[in-house]
Amino acid sequence: MIAMLQGKLEYMTESEAVILCGGVGYEVTMPAADLSAMPPVGEEVRVYTHLSVNENTGINLFGFLSRDSLEMFRRLITVSGIGPKGAVGVLSTISVQDLQMAILTEDVATIAKAPGIGKKTAAKLVLELKDKVDWKATLEARLDAGAAAAAVPGRSAAAADAIEALVALGYSRSDAAKAVAAVPGGDSMDSDDLLTNSLRYL
Repeated sequence: MIAMLQGKLEYMTESEAVILCGGVGYEVTMPAADLSAMPPVGEEVRVYTHLSVNENTGINLFGFLSRDSLEMFRRLITVSGIGPKGAVGVLSTISVQDLQMAILTEDVATIAKAPGIGKKTAAKLVLELKDKVDWKATLEARLDAGAAAAAVPGRSAAAADAIEALVALGYSRSDAAKAVAAVPGGDSMDSDDLLTNSLRYL
């Protein structure tokens, strides 16, 4: 298993980077966001990798600039109907944190925006991964401790009601959850006040 590559960035295409390590150039398929964050050609880069061996597609190396992205990729490919290239497509469309929030809030529409991922596959992704992600770490990284409690369905009835009201107004469930979570002191508000204040963040 090739767990990581560290070497000179030789060149890039729209979907791949070639990294020169010890005289060998490794072709690595990467999400668009990671490719756009790569250093200039000729500079050193570190990429966390996953080696895929398939009888139809052969041997392919997939790379990510963070271990969080790699771990999410590995979770995605456990979902029936999502292969490695499909998982890269998801991560090219949605950031890891936004994807985690979409899974948490069962926002199938946001996930289905990824190429090749229809609503049926997106719903299956939510069902299979919602209990496999460290939500606490995700929310603590994104929100302050007080707002985090309001962002999780079931943790606050007022927050849940406010999220549902925003969804009824046409906002996506993930955007609604983020807005409700961003309200300072939201955990002590009733649903009407929380709804009114959360609209400022949309």
